[in-house]
Amino acid sequence: MKYEIKKRIKELRIERGLTQKQLAALVNKSVTGLASWEQGLSEPNVNDIRALCKILEVSADYLLGLED
Repeated sequence: MKYEIKKRIKELRIERGLTQKQLAALVNKSVTGLASWEQGLSEPNVNDIRALCKILEVSADYLLGLED
């Protein structure tokens, strides 16, 4: 599941035309924190997942790799 999260955050960010800096600001995280999600070094917590879903306009199930 970790692979899906990092892969999908990065793919969705790029599809939306957002830089890491822009998305980090939208979810109130540091660029380093966001980069660590995209690299699979850490994972977003529940509140971060909610924010990402709203910003990236996807379901949590999609973001977590539970559905395509």
